[in-house]
Amino acid sequence: MTRITKHLVNLRERISSACAAAGRNENEVSLLAVSKRHSAAAVTEAFAAGLPAMGENYVQEALAKMPLCPAAVVWHFIGKLQSNKTRAVAEHFDWVQTVTSLKLAERLNAQRPAGRAPLNVCVQIQTDREGLHGGVPPDSAAALCAGILELPQLRLRGLMTIPAPATSLADQRAPLRLCAELYRDLQQTGLPLDTLSMGMSGDLEAAVLEGSTLLRIGTAIFGPRTP
Repeated sequence: MTRITKHLVNLRERISSACAAAGRNENEVSLLAVSKRHSAAAVTEAFAAGLPAMGENYVQEALAKMPLCPAAVVWHFIGKLQSNKTRAVAEHFDWVQTVTSLKLAERLNAQRPAGRAPLNVCVQIQTDREGLHGGVPPDSAAALCAGILELPQLRLRGLMTIPAPATSLADQRAPLRLCAELYRDLQQTGLPLDTLSMGMSGDLEAAVLEGSTLLRIGTAIFGPRTP
């Protein structure tokens, strides 16, 4: 059993317990392995352990790593998206979870190579007053989602959020609940959303309780990052 496989046993036990507490089926919750600052060898090990999707925050790091990893890895960009990086992201990633403006979405759409499947995108929602991790205000999400639907090289998938750190379960759940309620409200308007990306190693229980469908997990899979 490899180091990552051992970590996965513990992680899946946490997820199973959280799903039981939430009255949810474990099959409703997927894992995104956050591989930033971890080696291509670690990515390959995680992929072999049954994790097909990897999340990267830094474009140049990801581009250097991708050729050394299995070709079937599904790559998610989960870092702050800058205008000067949209071409590289559009050309090399399968998902972008951090779309925060129609301008960025239009650039991704224009720069997605012809013949590639549409780029899967999530709209990042700001769920804390300070806006530490960016995102659009909840009341701006519907308009941005509607604009993305008009872009043929993009496929709107859902919402993501990165709340401010909190220690108690109640404090962790509050901002996640805001995003989850918005997700359900937008679904009810007819928007084709199927992905609610919430929860990391420290707050995955809260995220499962609030309805997350995709957990972004780094440390609990790979261990501590290299500085």
